[in-house]
Amino acid sequence: MRPLIAGLLLSVLAGPAWAHAAAPGIGWSWDPWITLPLAVSLGLFLAGWRRLGVRAVHGAERLRRRGLLFVLGWAVLAGALVSPLHQAGERSFTAHMLEHELLMLAAAPLLILAEPLAVMLWALPAAGRRWLGRAVQGAQLPALSRRLTAPVFATLAQAAALWLWHAPTLFDRALQSEGWHVAQHLSFIVTALLFWSAMLTRRPRNPGLAALCLFATSVVSGALGAMMAFAPSPWYAPYAALGMAPLGLTPLEDQQLAGLLMWVPGGAVHIAAALAVIATALRTAPHLAPEARHGA
Repeated sequence: MRPLIAGLLLSVLAGPAWAHAAAPGIGWSWDPWITLPLAVSLGLFLAGWRRLGVRAVHGAERLRRRGLLFVLGWAVLAGALVSPLHQAGERSFTAHMLEHELLMLAAAPLLILAEPLAVMLWALPAAGRRWLGRAVQGAQLPALSRRLTAPVFATLAQAAALWLWHAPTLFDRALQSEGWHVAQHLSFIVTALLFWSAMLTRRPRNPGLAALCLFATSVVSGALGAMMAFAPSPWYAPYAALGMAPLGLTPLEDQQLAGLLMWVPGGAVHIAAALAVIATALRTAPHLAPEARHGA
């Protein structure tokens, strides 16, 4: 197990550079179905951010923070989907798992904290903003959004996507079909965005429930990772058929390392987020203390 733990640390620290070096011939992915949405989202955000920056007086610092969070989240998202790591995932389950962890545990929360939709709206002319606002209200999208980002629903949706797509039948299909692979990534990204929106930005906040959902997610994802790490044989036929993975790992060792990646760093992120939610709630609670003392 010690070599696998060392490999886990290496995979997390090296990232796409490791993927490129470990598998010669693997390069960047320029699929327009990925690069165009990435480019459009970045362009809309930067245009809206610039227009808001001209108008901002008291909220300039918050706007700068949102811009930094969005750029960081966008860079992680683009790096996971476009860098050599994406193609390396076709040869190594560990690289594939690292890509998924970057999408769900780094890019998604950063993008949610940036709250980019309101900024992107300002990229449109005033008439376009008014029309879009009426269309959103008419379609009752705010009510739908509140239902989709209810903490329990969002937690169950992400857990379902995680477990269903890692079932050997569906995972093998995603490896063998580009369309299924896109569907897998979309479900991971969408459910992760719903989940982190429920945990970090939902209003009104319920920090106790959010912390509970985060702890539950660490257990659910950790259990899946532990099952992979201690499995006696490879789960996924396409990876097993490839033979030795990058870094000289057997298919079983590659799967065990991927399982550790989901289990240890993945669980740590959710637990850290839960503790941060609790700490934030405690910091904002003192204003209730005088009332509590008065009532006593």
